[in-house]
Amino acid sequence: MKTFSTQTFIGGLIAGILLSVAWFYGNASWGAALVPKPAQTAMTAAPQIPATLTSATSTATSTSAALSVTDQPAGGTVQIESVTVPPPGVWIAIREVSAGALGNILGAARAGGPRSRVSVPLLRATMPGRTYAVELYRPANATSTVFDLKTASVYVDLTSSRPVIAYFNTID
Repeated sequence: MKTFSTQTFIGGLIAGILLSVAWFYGNASWGAALVPKPAQTAMTAAPQIPATLTSATSTATSTSAALSVTDQPAGGTVQIESVTVPPPGVWIAIREVSAGALGNILGAARAGGPRSRVSVPLLRATMPGRTYAVELYRPANATSTVFDLKTASVYVDLTSSRPVIAYFNTID
């Protein structure tokens, strides 16, 4: 039978600490300062959606981002009037809205900075007479060319700490 050794105890303690640090810091780059990964923003409550939009324009504005979209015909693309964000830019995602909650993402397009008249192609067309949301996502890295919901994080305004979302209706 083996006896307890101080060296084995210390080795196990060091291994445990290293595994804890690796778990805590996740995918932090070992070449850079160890900084915890930013938490994904989870929407625990349904967003407040206006019962009816009083104008044909919905705008989400803050000091760190601005987004503008107008009511538009249903179809396979959505036209964004303007998006203003700091570099390296954002992904603009179009989401279904059902019973006041954000639903499936229908399509996304990359905007590398301030842009006007951005066309977002959809994987599934919008339907007439429904409300949809335009939501901004921060890319996992500055060179990403494919939208991946698993690695992108919701773009949160630095002033209000809320996601940047604008709503629009599809017209017949």
